[in-house]
Amino acid sequence: MTDATQAGQPSQVHGPATVDAPWPVALLSSKIKGWIDRLGTVWVEGELTQWGVSGGNVYGKLKDLTADATISFTIWSSVKAKIPADLAQGDRVIALVKPNYWVKGGTLTMQVFDMRHVGLGDLLERLERLRQTLKAEGLFDADRKKPLPFLPGVIGLITGKDSDAEKDVLRNAQLRWPSVAFRVVHTAVQGDRAAAEVTSAIRRLDADPDVDVIIVARGGGDFQNLLVFSDEKVVRTAAAANTPIVSAIGHEADRPLLDDVADLRASTPTDAAKRVVPDVAEELNRVQQARARVLMRVTNTVNHEIDRLSQLRSRPVLASTSWLIDTRADEITRWVARGAELTDRLLERSWLQVAELVSGLRALSPQRTLDRGYAIAQLPDGSVLKAAADAPTGTALLLTLADGKLDTTVDGVHPGIDAGDGDAR
Repeated sequence: MTDATQAGQPSQVHGPATVDAPWPVALLSSKIKGWIDRLGTVWVEGELTQWGVSGGNVYGKLKDLTADATISFTIWSSVKAKIPADLAQGDRVIALVKPNYWVKGGTLTMQVFDMRHVGLGDLLERLERLRQTLKAEGLFDADRKKPLPFLPGVIGLITGKDSDAEKDVLRNAQLRWPSVAFRVVHTAVQGDRAAAEVTSAIRRLDADPDVDVIIVARGGGDFQNLLVFSDEKVVRTAAAANTPIVSAIGHEADRPLLDDVADLRASTPTDAAKRVVPDVAEELNRVQQARARVLMRVTNTVNHEIDRLSQLRSRPVLASTSWLIDTRADEITRWVARGAELTDRLLERSWLQVAELVSGLRALSPQRTLDRGYAIAQLPDGSVLKAAADAPTGTALLLTLADGKLDTTVDGVHPGIDAGDGDAR
């Protein structure tokens, strides 16, 4: 049977299509269907991005995990009963599909014969490989963690629109600090758009100079729904951000990779609000306690110094000032008496020394010699006569006696007196 007969067309032989002998649409469609039917079935893996039920049949779309490629699929009601009932949009699955070309509508779809969740073992293995790669690059190191500001001026919040996570963060943060400001960016938190939107939101808030900290929040979910927060692009974007990032995914059993690269991991969105925003009541209480401690310390210091001054003033040395004058007056009196005594002794010794010197000087004085009867003869020129030969007869002499002076003339030399022992009369 030819393709045309299968398509409901009259059985006839057609050669190659030309401008003068074109094929009917039914012939082309039947040939396409024949080619596609020969492809058979194949297992494929992807993410469910559309899942709708109509008339017991399921119509949806399956997106490639990495590339921008999507196929439509159909699950007939007879097959639907054999697949897991918990399949939903956003799940990662493997499916046994066969291409099916609908001649009447001219559309190509994939008929699903089996569909399953991707084995957790496979997902965990991929996730672990990525985890080890990021760890080797140092993205999990503690020294990369940035400290959170004590009181952020503006908090960036990335979460689903109207989600419980958003309400929890906003409510708890405003209860703790009523004037806190938020800049909220709503994104998909699961599905094929989630990774790109979360990545874009992180970059947008990180570039905002007013945002001091970023919270990425979701109110938990199953393992597969949280895979977006282990997406490599999301994780690397968070690691490269300059603004501190808080991961508040709220899933204790399975830690998304975002928890490891974030600067702080919060167990829930509520916990994130408490960790990022201080409690105004607690801070006011701390301020009051600090003021009380400072006041107590200052009071104790002042009282201690007052006691010290009182003790100093009570001492005899400061109780009366006259003791200082009296003590110094007695000391001065003693030193004056001592000085007078030493001065008298010194003067006495000095007078004795002067007397001794005067006595010695007088003993050597020419006057003493004159007093013993000697005279000093001087020639007319005033020189002292030392030899008789220097004064021949008739020489005028001036005699200096013990009491006064006398002019005389040499009469001659007496016999028996040596010329060297001559005497003037």
